[in-house]
Amino acid sequence: MTDQNNSNRSIANSPVPADERRAQLAALIPEAFSDGQLDVAALKRALGGEAMIEGGERYALTWAGKANAYKVLQTPSTATLRPQRDLSVNFDEAQHVFIEGENLEVLKVLQKAYFGKVKLIYIDPPYNTGSDSFIYPDRFQESKEDYLRRINDLADDGTLMREGFFRKNSKESGHYHSNWLSMMLPRLYIARNLLREDGVIFVSCDDNEVHNLRCLMNEVFGESNALLPFIWHLPRGINAGQITRAHEYLVGYARNKDLLERFKRTEIEHSIERCNKKIDRRHPASVIKFPAGIRYEGKNQTLTGKLPGTEGVEILGEMVFENGKLAKDVEVRAGWTMKSMIEDWLNGKSIVDTKGQIIEEFFFRENGKFYSKKILTNDAPKSVLTDVPDTQVGREHVDDLLGADIFEYPKPYQLIQRLVELATTGEDICMDFFAGSAPTFEAVVRANQLDKQNRRSLLVQLPEPTLEGSAARDAGFNSIADISRRRISCVIDILEKGHDLVSKPEVNLGFKSFLLCPSNFKQWRGDGIDTPEQLAEQMQMFAKSEKDGSVVEHILYELLLKFGQELSTPVETLDVAGGKVFAIHQRKMLFVLDTFTEAMIQPMVDMKPREIIVIDGVFHNSDPLKSNLDLQCRDAGIKFTCI
Repeated sequence: MTDQNNSNRSIANSPVPADERRAQLAALIPEAFSDGQLDVAALKRALGGEAMIEGGERYALTWAGKANAYKVLQTPSTATLRPQRDLSVNFDEAQHVFIEGENLEVLKVLQKAYFGKVKLIYIDPPYNTGSDSFIYPDRFQESKEDYLRRINDLADDGTLMREGFFRKNSKESGHYHSNWLSMMLPRLYIARNLLREDGVIFVSCDDNEVHNLRCLMNEVFGESNALLPFIWHLPRGINAGQITRAHEYLVGYARNKDLLERFKRTEIEHSIERCNKKIDRRHPASVIKFPAGIRYEGKNQTLTGKLPGTEGVEILGEMVFENGKLAKDVEVRAGWTMKSMIEDWLNGKSIVDTKGQIIEEFFFRENGKFYSKKILTNDAPKSVLTDVPDTQVGREHVDDLLGADIFEYPKPYQLIQRLVELATTGEDICMDFFAGSAPTFEAVVRANQLDKQNRRSLLVQLPEPTLEGSAARDAGFNSIADISRRRISCVIDILEKGHDLVSKPEVNLGFKSFLLCPSNFKQWRGDGIDTPEQLAEQMQMFAKSEKDGSVVEHILYELLLKFGQELSTPVETLDVAGGKVFAIHQRKMLFVLDTFTEAMIQPMVDMKPREIIVIDGVFHNSDPLKSNLDLQCRDAGIKFTCI
């Protein structure tokens, strides 16, 4: 699907990581490529011979099936994501996204739209305890279609369910650790692609695989990007044989550790009460002149005489506060032990107190006290988390939300909230592709409430079926994905209604739900064409690119992903000369997916978009109509893409 009348094959598949890396290497060392192929000898010359390892012994992590795991990584996906409005909350305005589907396939689908955009990834994968059911690569010699058919991977409606079998990875298996590593490797590689340059990833793990996990993440992220792992203290402990296990790990890595000066500069506020001492020999009188304009928190008022709630703080004249500021200059007499520091700040100097904390601002509050806002410069988080609830608390919380025994061992949202608050701010994206009961969503929205930020969550969960006869199944939850969505909806309902200790959110909460599905577009198959008649038949099938019965909104969201747009991108629906047009980014990109007439051309061109994307089917085989739109776009300097 490219410009004008070219083939639709170029964006039909997800990006291939190997292709992306070859392009990066070619841009960095062009002399190492000849006729588009890597010249190893030239690469060796460019890097210097001593930088190359040729055979012999070296330190490396390997396992049975590693080569096949890389094949899975390099295999592109032709799948897409189908919006589920009926399972969403506030779909059109929501900035949080939940996706139901096999997470490796979903990660491939998301690559172009979210490449280098995610600030924090947290995942809680299977711990490989010997009783886990998880997915790992199976037979690689067969075609994708045969593979999906063999494992019955398509639901009745054609929905793509998963990449492979649900298998119990028994410790009796000869590939016990290898299976787990093969499952993790491709997912971690794509996760790295999605991280921002200053992004971080944390993986929950216990002693079953933590040693292998660190070796694997060294390979994917680079050993130099390793962060000191968090040790999560479990106060109740878990019976593990000879020694009660009272800890788990959060193994952390940065995309580029050099860009990670600190997780987050933490702002704190302190009352300068020690400056308001009673005047005596130890605290002789000091006079500070405060200029108009200093920030004030409180109602308009005028103060005279002694400052309320202080000892010996005398206002010389009037202290007038209006519209959130000190309205005019004023002098105050008190035992100001920080006089020199305050005067330096008033003169515009950078202030660091005796503890090495940056003082960003001084300000007044309604009680008359003087406050400082500081930024901690020594706030690196400690490696042992001793003040975070355990999974029992997490389970009790989920029980309160959804009912008893719905989900075993959920991570407490407070644990993930700690990571969210340390590593993110603003509108950063926080991702979890082993969503489970969706504690990451709750962690993000609760963090947003506390510090008034607008972080966004992006969650992925496999539709793993709940057990027959379980409390979850009896409660109507057919899959783990159903539990995820219900938990998200319950949290939204509680917070928006104010049924919580935290204040009601200032922004509307909601989430968009999506389902992993086959593409809405036909996939060209060159194999099996042996005669001109077969070729003609195949070309006739591609008279229009979209499959029969495809829903317009489903096509729209597939194209948004293919053109690198996030799923939360606001979409405007326009009536243009009686035809429907979808617009994004203040009408800089227009999508025509439903109907098209000659009368629509000029109004669309007059909007001065950057690009117009049209599916071929709307022209109904009218080449003159398509050519006219193409010509008008060329004349107006608008990129025209026909799919």
